[in-house]
Amino acid sequence: SAAWNPWASVAGGLTFGYGMALAGNCGYGALARLGGGDIRAFIIVLVMGIFAYMTIAGPLAYMRIWVFGGGSAAPTPPSIAFALSDQFGLSLTWVGMGLGFCIFALAAVRRPIWQHLKTLFWGGLVAGAIVSGWIGTQWIATHGFEELPVVTHTFSAPIGESLIYLMSASGNSVSFATGSVLGVLIGAFLGSIFKGHFRWEACDDARELRRQIFGAALMGVGSVLALGCSVGQGLSAFSTLAYGAPVTLICIMIGAAIGLRQLIQGFHQID
Repeated sequence: SAAWNPWASVAGGLTFGYGMALAGNCGYGALARLGGGDIRAFIIVLVMGIFAYMTIAGPLAYMRIWVFGGGSAAPTPPSIAFALSDQFGLSLTWVGMGLGFCIFALAAVRRPIWQHLKTLFWGGLVAGAIVSGWIGTQWIATHGFEELPVVTHTFSAPIGESLIYLMSASGNSVSFATGSVLGVLIGAFLGSIFKGHFRWEACDDARELRRQIFGAALMGVGSVLALGCSVGQGLSAFSTLAYGAPVTLICIMIGAAIGLRQLIQGFHQID
């Protein structure tokens, strides 16, 4: 219900995308690789989680509020479906379902999708994970004894929240965010064991480690500015047809393209 700040989406998306290219993973990708034994991903997860919370409530929060403001509540959710429903007096449910079908059609029109049905299968499981998060937390918020936020998967601030829980479990409680992070780690571990891909890996040299730490820090900052990472905005926010989702996703892609181009042409300029 927070009012949309397009400049924060653009700046956060570009920052996150560029950092993702340097680190070689997004937050979810780092968690998945960590579950497979990649120690490099462990460093990325730690740095990203710390910098995300530094931007939410730490020293970097002052700069975030100074540049982009503290955020204000919107009269209606900042969603394309809500806007069209109010504008034309149509049913919100049917507007959302219609737009969702159009997005699915655009994605599924490509021939390789239908030639490899496992893509649809695994994509359907990912969609189910996002939707089940909304449904599950909505049910708990409606029938539970405490007021809980209705959320689903994202992997920026939840990583930091999970780190805080690990350090203060006796005075803290498990949330959807910590369960989501733990679930990805367990799922990645079981999957890598089942496929025979689990193996311990480390950085090749100090330069690679510096690059990944810098990229993880940028991802932590950028994801908070954009109110989500590649999963939080690219999937979860898209599922609500939020204004910021397509803008952030496009900016993430642009930032990643810039970072990859710099890596391919040589990274000695920043070393």
